[in-house]
Amino acid sequence: MKQYLISMYQPAGADRPDPEFLAGVMREVDAIGRELREAGCWVFGNGLHAPETATVLRPKGDEVLVTDGPYVEGKEYLGGFTVITAPDLDAALDWGRRYALATTLPVEVRPFQGEG
Repeated sequence: MKQYLISMYQPAGADRPDPEFLAGVMREVDAIGRELREAGCWVFGNGLHAPETATVLRPKGDEVLVTDGPYVEGKEYLGGFTVITAPDLDAALDWGRRYALATTLPVEVRPFQGEG
């Protein structure tokens, strides 16, 4: 089984969804997580704080420059991720589709290097 990263992207600067909508999304996401665990495909996953909470460490010669904020500015940012195992890309894409439908967010599925 190969490992895949399922990344969920949120629009930058968008208002937080209303609590009722968000509760429905979280129920769906939790259900997918339970199914992944039951299928033996769950490795790890969680949501991330907003990009403003990031700290960037950039090498400069023998020093490391530390700055606040995201590495890049963009219209979307990584809001959360899940690492799964799946027999192939098609199976991983099926899980990714479920996350996209549940969250209504763009989702990227990417295989890890050096496996299977």
